Amino acid sequence: MLREYLFAKIHRCVVTGCHPNYMGSITIDPELLDCTGIQVNEKVLIADCENGNRFETYVFEGERGSGQILLNGAAATLTQVGHRVLVMAFCQLTPEEACTHRPKVVICDERNRAARQLTYEPAKSC
Repeated sequence: MLREYLFAKIHRCVVTGCHPNYMGSITIDPELLDCTGIQVNEKVLIADCENGNRFETYVFEGERGSGQILLNGAAATLTQVGHRVLVMAFCQLTPEEACTHRPKVVICDERNRAARQLTYEPAKSC
């Protein structure tokens, strides 16, 4: 049986743009993608720390080193420029895989740079 686990998280990045008339997605600086292993076109869950909205979309690659966190399409109506958001990707693992899987997390500074990188501990049920 497969269960769903956190794969990676970009923690408290700042929304730099909202484009509701653009095709849907979240555009992310590839430096943040590199830190977490989140990939272009991957489904992600976004949680807005300011208003509590949670929504799913998929990833576009932004300009490297730009600090871009752009919400596009319908997702752009659920947040605002300056809001802090969490970007989370998930994976499906067997119980054996869960015993060794360590989600990657990047904590962002106010310019969406990786201020700190860490990994979470594996599941305790092993």
